[in-house]
Amino acid sequence: MAVFVHGLVLGVMSQAEVLAADGSYPNMAPLQQYLIADRETEVALARSAAPKSVSDAAEVMVLGRDGYTTAANGTNGFLCIVERSWGASTDNPDFWNPKLRAPHCFNAPAVRGFVPIYLMKTRLVLAGKSKTEIVQAIASAMDNKQLPALEPGAMCYMMSNQQYLSDGDKSWHPHLMFFVPGDAEKIWGANLPGSPVIAANDPEERATIFMVVVAKWSNGTPAQMVGH
Repeated sequence: MAVFVHGLVLGVMSQAEVLAADGSYPNMAPLQQYLIADRETEVALARSAAPKSVSDAAEVMVLGRDGYTTAANGTNGFLCIVERSWGASTDNPDFWNPKLRAPHCFNAPAVRGFVPIYLMKTRLVLAGKSKTEIVQAIASAMDNKQLPALEPGAMCYMMSNQQYLSDGDKSWHPHLMFFVPGDAEKIWGANLPGSPVIAANDPEERATIFMVVVAKWSNGTPAQMVGH
């Protein structure tokens, strides 16, 4: 029995080492790992996405066991929120990474046309839905016009030096993001040599996300410009 238990433990350890080695997170971790214990800490982290001139007057939402709720009302049409790992597409290896914290500050068009996708994904995640079920539900909601269409001018700030976007890029670059319907990479000249515009097409959200790196974090300190 002792030999059997020892072998079983070694097998579990080996499996854990494989998962750690390839950087994968195949399943959702316990919900507690995705939550931020102190509400005010999450509010401050969310506001760090944008300069104070924008974020101080923004609405702020925080994540709880039943989803996101408003923690502070806003007056300028912006919404600051700390996205968790499921903000990524379902084929992203960090989709279930409980360490991810991605402060965003969305402008009004993005609040109306893009944020509802993430909030719906959050509700599906908290309901225990699988990746396949999440993709199917989002697609159905878009087809049936239950999710609004993207509006022109939708964008957000991602300028927090406290961001944790992946295990390899804990604090990537301060940047702005712009949301455009469909696969629009070419019309922006994105991802070309020398172009400052980076693009990621997300078929699940039926949008292209354009990223433009800026020189400073939201608190005004300079960012180290490295390759991406």
